[in-house]
Amino acid sequence: MTSADADLAKDGGREDDTTEPDPRRWRILAVALVVGFMSLLDVTIVNVALPSIRAGLETSAGTAQWIVSGYALTFGLTLVSGGRLGDAFGRKRLMIVGLAAFIASSALVGFAPNVELVVAARLLQGAAAGLLTPQNSGLIQDLFRGPERGRAFGLFGFTVSVSSALGPLIGGVIIALLGPDLGWRAIFLVNVPIGLVAMVFVARLVPGRPPGGSGPVRLDLPGALLLGGGVLCLLYPLVSLEGGALLPLALLPGVPILLAAFVWWEHRTVRRGHAPLLDVTLLRQVPGYANGIAVGTIYFTGFTGIFLVLSVFTQESLGLTALMSGLVITPFAIGSAFSSPVAGRLVSRMHRRITVIALTVNITGVVAVALLAPYGFDNGWWLVVVLVPLLVAGLGGGGVVSPNLTLTLSEVPPRMGGAAGGAVQTGQRIGSALGAALLMTVYQVAVGSGMSGVDALRAALLTAAAILSVALVLAYVDLRAERRR
Repeated sequence: MTSADADLAKDGGREDDTTEPDPRRWRILAVALVVGFMSLLDVTIVNVALPSIRAGLETSAGTAQWIVSGYALTFGLTLVSGGRLGDAFGRKRLMIVGLAAFIASSALVGFAPNVELVVAARLLQGAAAGLLTPQNSGLIQDLFRGPERGRAFGLFGFTVSVSSALGPLIGGVIIALLGPDLGWRAIFLVNVPIGLVAMVFVARLVPGRPPGGSGPVRLDLPGALLLGGGVLCLLYPLVSLEGGALLPLALLPGVPILLAAFVWWEHRTVRRGHAPLLDVTLLRQVPGYANGIAVGTIYFTGFTGIFLVLSVFTQESLGLTALMSGLVITPFAIGSAFSSPVAGRLVSRMHRRITVIALTVNITGVVAVALLAPYGFDNGWWLVVVLVPLLVAGLGGGGVVSPNLTLTLSEVPPRMGGAAGGAVQTGQRIGSALGAALLMTVYQVAVGSGMSGVDALRAALLTAAAILSVALVLAYVDLRAERRR
C-alpha cells in the first residue's frame, strides 16, 4: 500500500468532525460565491455581445469566436493546478493572486484597441478564473461538515447554475442600456470595482493557511504539464470546432496518450512519497468520486449548449434583441435559483436519489420545450408552451449541480479538496465546450439541410435530452452502488 493509500485508509476519506467550525464560515462562503459568480458569469455573458464586438473591432466571426472560446480553454486548463495550489499554499493567497489577474485582464479587455489584445486578455482572464473557481469547493471542504456542507454546496450549485443562465440576460441589459459600442466594453469593466471590493473581503476573512499545511511544498510540475497537455488536446479542438476549424481535431489522439502518462506519473509520484497534483487513487478508493465526475461532465455536456442554441435561434430566426434573447432563458435561471438551495438541504437525507429525481425533471422540461417549441414560437404562446417547460428544466437542473458536488466530494479528505474539486470542475468545463460544439453543430447541420429554424432547434434539444439521459443512467448506477454500500 502506498503512503497515499495508507492516508486514505487511515481516515476513510473523511475529515475530523471534532474540529470546531470557523464562526465566520458563512461570511467567507458569501465572499467566495461572489468571486465564483463573477468568474463563471464571464463564460456566457459574452455570447450576446459578440455581434457588437465584431462590429466595434471590425473582425471576422471566427476571430470573434475566440473571445468566447479562449476563455473556456484556459479556464479548463488551470482548474486542477489552481485547486492543488490552493491546497498547498492556502485559499486566501490563490484567491488574491487570481483576483488580481482577473481584474487586470478584465480592464485590459475593456480598454483594448484591437481584437488581438482582446483575445490575449481573455486567455489570461480564463486562466485567472481557473485559479479562483476551485477555491470555492476547497473552502467548502475545509469549513463545513455534515448537513451544513450540503447546504453550502447547494449555494455553490445555485451560483454555477444561475451564473450560466443569467449571463446572456445581464449582457443584454448592459448593451441595451449603454449601446453596442460602450456596452460590450462595460461587460468586462464592471468586473474591476466588484473584484476590488471582493479582494478586500478575501484578505480580511478567508483563512490564510491550508489545513495542516506548514511544511515545505513540492509542486508536481510534470503532472501539471501532462494533465494540461491532455486537457488542451481535448478542449482546443472542441472550442475550435465552434468557430468552424477542423484541423485541430488532429490533436484528439493525444488525449488518451497524455492522460495515461499522467496516471502513470501520479502513481509513480505517490510511490516515491511525494505529493501528487491529483491523487488518482481517489478515483477507485473514494466511493462515488469517479461516477460523480462522469455525471457532472455529461450533465454539463447536455445542458450548457442549450443556452447557446436558444440564443442563436431567437436572434437569427426570430430577430429578437440581445436583451429579449436573454429573457427567454430567464425561466431556467429562476427554476435553478429556487431548487439549488433546497436540494442542498435535502441531499444529506436523500443522497443520490435527489440527483436521479432532478435529472428526470430536467429531461422532462427539455423534451417538453423540444416538442412544444413549434407551437410556442410560431404562434407567440411562449409563456405557456416554452417558458413554463424551461422553468421545469431549471427546477431539475438546480437539483443536479449542488447535490452532485456534495456527493462527489463528500469523502474526499480536505487536504485534497482543491485539486479534487478542480478535477470535477474540469469535467464541467470539458462538458460545456463539448456540448456547445455538439448542439451548435446539430443545429447548423439541420438548418443547412433545409429545416426551419424551429425544427433545427427541436433537433438540438432532443440531442441534449439524449445526452442528459446518459447522466441519468450513471446517477442511477451510483444510487444502486450507494444502497449496496
